[in-house]
Amino acid sequence: MSQAAPTPTRVPMSAEVVERQQESSDVFTLRIRLTDPQLRQQYTFQPGQFNMVYLHGVGEVAISIVSDREDHTLLNHTIRAVGRATRGLEQLQPGQQIGLRGPYGRGWPMEVAKGKELVIVTGGLGCAPVVAAITAVEQQRSEYGRLAIVEGVRHHQDLIYPDRFQHWRQMERTEVVLCCSEEKAAPWPWHTDRVTSHLQEMDIDLKNAVALLCGPEGMMVAAAETLLQQGVSADRIWLSLERNMQCGDGFCGHCQLGRYFICRDGPVFNWGEIGDLLKVKGL
Repeated sequence: MSQAAPTPTRVPMSAEVVERQQESSDVFTLRIRLTDPQLRQQYTFQPGQFNMVYLHGVGEVAISIVSDREDHTLLNHTIRAVGRATRGLEQLQPGQQIGLRGPYGRGWPMEVAKGKELVIVTGGLGCAPVVAAITAVEQQRSEYGRLAIVEGVRHHQDLIYPDRFQHWRQMERTEVVLCCSEEKAAPWPWHTDRVTSHLQEMDIDLKNAVALLCGPEGMMVAAAETLLQQGVSADRIWLSLERNMQCGDGFCGHCQLGRYFICRDGPVFNWGEIGDLLKVKGL
């Protein structure tokens, strides 16, 4: 089981944009600060949870929290500009106001992972929801075994957070593998294949490992099946799912998957819970 989640706020909290950083042509990070100092100190979250980020007069979107949970100064959210609300958020400048509800959902099982090896497999923007988990491992490095981080993109220029990946590569007992699947040649340290090609080659005891997966569902299913074949049990393979989450409470029903609501019961699930559901077309 993962850690108990903090109680989310239902009414948007006022926040201001402190900085906007462009990560790629269509991906950006907003660094925001709650305007109420008391709320700022009280706010807490678990790695893998998300906030509902509200753009006044437009709407709100569910965005993973990409922050250090020990830092009460700023909250970071990395966002792809793909719709009306996210394109509006992309235009915000420092000092402008937004609303924030959260945190919501079940996060990564950081307590379960203590004392075990850790494999993190991500694709594209899927590396954002694991940032807080990797930060937590770094802060309590002696509590965890060896760490392997495998990130896949189509082209090596698509990678976001290059400085983070370089930093993670230098962490104690940590291996980082970067893959670009649609290139025949790429500069070091890139591999020109898929992430699943490397899950058997890592210096990790997979039978004593917990896996965190985030990215396109096809990639996560392929990675989970590969890890199962290598001896990782279904209840130790955790996936962060993405659906059209509009409320954060499971009331609207837009994010239903079988008997689960992704916003309320997830977004993090283990393979034993949702593996069969992910193989059903149309769910």
